[in-house]
Amino acid sequence: MSQIQKRQSFLFSSPPVVESHACVVGKKESEGPLIDYFDETSQDTYFGETTWEKAESKMQQLTLQAALKKANLNKKDISMAFSGDLLNQCIGSSFSLRDTGIPTFGLYGACSTMAESLLLAGMSVAGGFSRRSLAMTSSHFASSERQYRFPLGYGGQRPPTSQWTVTGAGCAILGCGEGEIYVRGGTVGHIVDFGIKDANNMGAAMAPAAISTLQAHFKELGKRPADYDRIVTGDLGRIGRKIVYEQMEHDSYPLECRYSDCGELIFDCVRQDVHAGGSGCGCSAVVLCGYLMQLMKEQKINDLLFCGTGALLSPVSTNQGESVPGICHAVWLSTKKE
Repeated sequence: MSQIQKRQSFLFSSPPVVESHACVVGKKESEGPLIDYFDETSQDTYFGETTWEKAESKMQQLTLQAALKKANLNKKDISMAFSGDLLNQCIGSSFSLRDTGIPTFGLYGACSTMAESLLLAGMSVAGGFSRRSLAMTSSHFASSERQYRFPLGYGGQRPPTSQWTVTGAGCAILGCGEGEIYVRGGTVGHIVDFGIKDANNMGAAMAPAAISTLQAHFKELGKRPADYDRIVTGDLGRIGRKIVYEQMEHDSYPLECRYSDCGELIFDCVRQDVHAGGSGCGCSAVVLCGYLMQLMKEQKINDLLFCGTGALLSPVSTNQGESVPGICHAVWLSTKKE
C-alpha cells in the first residue's frame, strides 16, 4: 500500500527493498572513472553477437543473470518485469526477455526509463500485485546512432552541447522484507516542453522537466535538498546540470555540493572527449545500479534522490521540426525503511 501525497508525489507505507542490482557496460565506459563499480565489461562492441541491436539485448540478459545470481534467485522468482530502451518498439528489452517466461511490461521513457521502471516496480510490490519485480533498461551507442546518425562514419560534426550515448544496461530486483536499500517513494513527472528544437542539446531540453519534478517533490513531501545526502539527475550532462543548479538556487532550493548528474559521473568528460557528457537509458541505469547503490550499501549515502530525465523525441519528430519535450521521474532511495 502507499500513501498518496497531493498530485505527483507519494510515499510507500511498506517500502519495497532492493534485493539485488547489477550493471554491464561496454569498452568506453570501462575506461571511465567508475570502472570498479560495474559487474561486467566488454571490449567487444557486439558482445559476441552479429548486430548492435542484438548486443543491446545481450547486455540486458547478462545484467539480469548477474542480478539473479547475486540474490540466489532464478527467473521463475520474478513476478513482473518493467523494462525499456531507446530502440524502435523497445526491441532491446522485448527480445532480451522473450524466452524468460517473465510477465513483462514494456516501457518507454527515453533516458528516464530506469527511474520510471523503479517506480512502477515499487508500486507493484508495495501494492501487493507482485512478490518480486524487475526494473531494467539499456542503451547502446551504435544502435542509437543507427536510428539518428547513420552511417556512424559519415563525418558529421558533434557540437559542444552533444552527449555520448552510453553502452550499458542496469537492473534492480525489488521485493518485500528487509535489506540494505529501500524505495521509500517518489515523484512522477509530467511532460515539459520549452520549445527547444536542437536534438544535439538534450541537456537543455530536459533541464526544465528536472526542475519541475524536483520542485514538486520538495513542495509536496515537505522536504528540502538538505534532507538528502545526494541528489542525482540523469542524464543532463554538464549543460543541463548547470541550468538545474542555477535555477534551483534562484528558486530558493539550493542543491549545493550534494548535486551531481549521471552524464558527468559516467565519463571523464575531458580525457574521454564526450563533449557535454553521457546520455542514453543505460547512463543513469549503470551509474545507479553500480556506483550509487554500492555507496548506499557502504552507507556512504543514506538518502538518495535519483531523478531520471528523458528527452521524448524520435527521428521522425526531429525531421518534422518538432521541439524536444522532456520528462523527469524522481525516486527516493534510503538505507532506512522508516
